Amino acid sequence: MPSPLPALIIIDMQQAMARIEGNPPRNNPQAESNIDQLLKAWRSAGALIVHVRHMSRDPKSPFWPGQGGAEFQPDLAPRDNEHVVEKNVPDAFAQSGLERWLHQRDVKELVITGVSTNNSVEATARSAGNLGFKTRVVADACFAFDKADHAGTNRTAAEVHAMSLANLAGEYAEIIETAALLPLTGPKRPTVFAQAGITTIGDDRF
Repeated sequence: MPSPLPALIIIDMQQAMARIEGNPPRNNPQAESNIDQLLKAWRSAGALIVHVRHMSRDPKSPFWPGQGGAEFQPDLAPRDNEHVVEKNVPDAFAQSGLERWLHQRDVKELVITGVSTNNSVEATARSAGNLGFKTRVVADACFAFDKADHAGTNRTAAEVHAMSLANLAGEYAEIIETAALLPLTGPKRPTVFAQAGITTIGDDRF
């Protein structure tokens, strides 16, 4: 039987993301709190949760296996009954078995959160949409960092985040806010989702 809610995908909420010295400024300081709210709501509903963590191939990286930075942030750490996916590239579907795991459980819809918006979140959401999952990215439960564009112009984290979401919107995923999702986690979820206008769009991949 399919889950009554989309599977919740939490990407790369590892300790290094919160403590790397010299990290550029970021946006959405409330993102962790929003992810925590969604995590609690999904747990209360007994819905599927997937925790993704990046395991670097570079021994100098704080995400190298065995380093403290590679561990999950304690407040968002998985429980024993929650699925964990380890990846070596931004896309959580690449060579990870995630697609097969979801299909085995008849999952057709995903809600994606995490970091960073323009890297692992965007890469994963693109694959999710291309693979036919109805995908929603939670804008205020993701964040990005300041970054120079290809022309060398410095862009703020908010600009990077907004452009990444624009890349995804309509083509690969629907963009939604935490506040719109939390009321939809109860037993009347299908009706409430329809009333909220959260339906398939485009070519029905979403």
